[in-house]
Amino acid sequence: MGELVTVASLSDLPPGSSKIVSFEGKSVAIFNVGGAFYAIQNVCVHRGGPVGEGELDGTTITCPWHGWSYDLTTGTSESPPGAQLPTYRVHIVGSEVKLERS
Repeated sequence: MGELVTVASLSDLPPGSSKIVSFEGKSVAIFNVGGAFYAIQNVCVHRGGPVGEGELDGTTITCPWHGWSYDLTTGTSESPPGAQLPTYRVHIVGSEVKLERS
């Protein structure tokens, strides 16, 4: 396991919410989906839209700019197929949300 970096407090991410953080110089969106946490690059590969501000449906996030959708568990695009965003491992340690450096 890589080094863990605190990026948020657990209280910042109630179920069904997201938070945009800076991690290793990148914009990353963290999501709480019913107590399961996911992190994905916050910049859509299509036109750079803010993925973290999109509509969340289960573990699918849809970019608000042009409707490209991504699976939070893998980063792969469902519409259109073939695109992919980097994902990050999320760890909850006490009341802190941490991302794992690779």
